[in-house]
Amino acid sequence: MTKKLYSLMLTLLALSGLMSSCSKQDDIVFDHERQQFETRADRILLEFIAPFGTTADEEIYIIGAFNGDSTAIGQQSYLLTKAPNSDVKWGVYLDPNSFVGGKSLADGFRFYSATQGMEQTVKGEKAIHNDNPSVGTFTNVWGQRWESYYWQGGEAPEPAHDGFCVYVDDQTGWNALTLYMWGDVNNLNGGWPGMSVTGTWNHDGVSWKYFDMGAANSGLNENLIFNNGGNGVQLPDFNFTIDRNIYLRITADGVEEIGAEPKVKHDGFAVFVLDDTDWDVLTLYMWGDANNLNGDWPGMQVTGEQTINGQTYKYFDMGEANTGLNENLIFSNNGSSQLSDFNYTIDHDVYLHITTSGVEEIQP
Repeated sequence: MTKKLYSLMLTLLALSGLMSSCSKQDDIVFDHERQQFETRADRILLEFIAPFGTTADEEIYIIGAFNGDSTAIGQQSYLLTKAPNSDVKWGVYLDPNSFVGGKSLADGFRFYSATQGMEQTVKGEKAIHNDNPSVGTFTNVWGQRWESYYWQGGEAPEPAHDGFCVYVDDQTGWNALTLYMWGDVNNLNGGWPGMSVTGTWNHDGVSWKYFDMGAANSGLNENLIFNNGGNGVQLPDFNFTIDRNIYLRITADGVEEIGAEPKVKHDGFAVFVLDDTDWDVLTLYMWGDANNLNGDWPGMQVTGEQTINGQTYKYFDMGEANTGLNENLIFSNNGSSQLSDFNYTIDHDVYLHITTSGVEEIQP
């Protein structure tokens, strides 16, 4: 028997075995569909296959008629847990005994990301799941898109407010932030330590905490006292007439009015760098799916600088046309010194801290 004929026979045998295995009743299970959490006899286990662009530190909640819908946001029992051995899966255990109003999962549910908004369909409509598994079972739920996919410029629109609003860039490091007010009306919006944060809004690279003043309180002159939830630390009074939105930066030392940071328009996604190298000239060379991307060695110059949460970052705009490419980033002192490669897929903004010792991804 010739080698060619022998090889042909082996190939046919392999194909025959593959066809035989595919003809079995068992479905093919892909890695991202495999169960990641243990089934519990007293709980429903849902494993959420998150939409593209979900980050590992995402804060995701399940909401629906069964748990009061958006009122469940922030409740620990409805916060999903990231699967330790999967980049795409989050899990949650549900107790039907805690469901409200006689509702079940069949009445509709969806998922909410604290940074990327509500889950939506590929058509930009409200996503609704109606799976209704039994206690003691495991079910996969496929996510489609986050609301952020449809945000202009990738940024959430400004929330609707009750009256004027106090926006706060909180640099105190406190575990809790509350706002007490006295003046034309004492104990406005709550007795000491005052009102809690109404919500957050990520805008122009700043995570603003905000306090809605209430439409009925427009025109009042109040003294604002920011404190750490009444736990012994407070800042000096800041006087404010409630006739406009105001933007403040607070630190452990005091309160400063700063206004909204000017919006920076980027060309595609950006690499933000907190530069602690003391190099004379920071450059970025890239190789990977496209070598010499945005410039031959030593690479591209810094595009600009932007202040985010009180920190000044240098940034490199990747270019809209380069979205989706996988590149290895090499930072150097204009070619005379360089750091180890940092791998990055251009499908999100990335924040990096660099020193002469290396590169570390950080949260802004």
